[in-house]
Parts: sequence; structure tokens; C-alpha cells
Amino acid sequence: MLLTKFTHSCVRLERDGRTLVLDPGVLSESAQALTGADAVLITHEHADHFDADALVQALSASPALTIHAPHKVAAELRGQAPGQAERIHDTAPGTGFEAAGFSVRCFGGQHALIHASVPVVPNVGYLIEDADGAVYHPGDSLIVPHGVAVHTLLVPVQAPWSKVAEVVDFVVSVRAPRAFQIHDGLLNEQGLEFTESHIARIGAQHGVVFEHLAPGRTVEL
Repeated sequence: MLLTKFTHSCVRLERDGRTLVLDPGVLSESAQALTGADAVLITHEHADHFDADALVQALSASPALTIHAPHKVAAELRGQAPGQAERIHDTAPGTGFEAAGFSVRCFGGQHALIHASVPVVPNVGYLIEDADGAVYHPGDSLIVPHGVAVHTLLVPVQAPWSKVAEVVDFVVSVRAPRAFQIHDGLLNEQGLEFTESHIARIGAQHGVVFEHLAPGRTVEL
């Protein structure tokens, strides 16, 4: 399986000629990430994870494309693309499904708390399982998937709802052998290096190899 990192929280997984895209948002190269995609997973409704215009265009351009998202996101897309409604599916924690030849399991349920005055929205984390291991994209949460072994963890390294200690604890709790950063679009290069150094150093003490991926880089999992 190949993983390509795009800006912020968008990644693209490819295996056996099939392509799965997660969280193409307005901070990402959404059109590029969605080119040739067979399925898309959206964790939640915030624009940095959900580029509605790009998704509607992708649905029109790709007759076989399916999109999987929490109910509110799925309903919004069905409203914007009524002719494609049958290809837009709701997701919920505790469920599973097949998408683009990948086995997907759903975890979590809600976005991490930003502030008591900011409403908490639904957020679904996705575990994408492969014969060689499993990739976990938590969206905007630090929910540890229970009862599963994660091979590759996508780590939200910085957000208005987190602090470094919480991110490090998440990495240590999941204990995936391999980890890469997501949700990095709000930091400059110096800030990113500072934050990632803590994740890499402490993660290594618990068997986690953390590696920074530049946007556009592809790695084999």
C-alpha cells in the first residue's frame, strides 16, 4: 500500500490500482488528491477536512466515486449533488464497510473540545485495514482505537483543541510502529520542527518511529 501526504490532513492510499482519499479540505490540494480516486472518507464537517466544492466536482467527474462521511456532511453533499445521492454514504462509530477495496472500521464519535463556547461536532476516525497492517486517521480527535493493532498512525500534531502533551500521550497509547504527521497546516516550519521533536523523541522510547512527510511525498507501508 502506498500513502501520499498532502497539505494539512489529507492523505491518499493506493493499493492494487484502487485509491482511497481521506479528508481533502480547503487547506489541501484537494483536486489533485481526488484525481482518479475510487472512494473518499471524511472525518467531520470543518472546511480544513471537507472541501465540498471539490467533492461535488469529483462526483460529477468520476461516475464510480463513493463518499463516506458522518450524517451531517453526507446530507450536505446529497443536497449539493442530488443526482449522486446514492453514492454518498453515512458513517458512524462502531460500524465498518468496504471502500475502494479497503476494509474500513469507524471509531470515536465526536470532535475534540475546542472551547466550552464552541459546539462539539461529530467526528469519525477511520481504521483502514490491509493485509500488511492498518492505518488509522483520527480526524480531529485523539481517540485511541480499542481492540485493534495499528501499524501506521496519522498524528494530528497541532490544533486549536490540543497541546503537545496530549498528542504525545496519544502516540504512546496507540503504540503504532510507524507514525506520520497530519493536521500540520497551521504551523510554520520552525514550530513544526519543535513540536515534532517531542513526538519523535518520546515516541521512540515506546517503539514508535515518527517521520515527517512533506506534502506530495509518497511512502510504502
